[in-house]
Amino acid sequence: MPIYEYACRSCDSKFELMRPFSQSDSPAQCPTCRKPARKLVSTFASFTMSEGGTATPIAGTSSCSCGSCSGSSCSTCGSAG
Repeated sequence: MPIYEYACRSCDSKFELMRPFSQSDSPAQCPTCRKPARKLVSTFASFTMSEGGTATPIAGTSSCSCGSCSGSSCSTCGSAG
């Protein structure tokens, strides 16, 4: 069973739940305040390592908000990571 991340808008609590895929889009009850919480989109960091030991983010996985560049800032959308 996959683990999903949730955030509660009422009390700002973040938590994880292991639940079947069939329930992935169903609201989850916050364990702190018992109000409905929304599912978060899980993110992860990916990079490649050059022979010289330099780490470079893989395109689309940088901290840029547009997600289309491979660096820490994007000249296309102007956002900074």
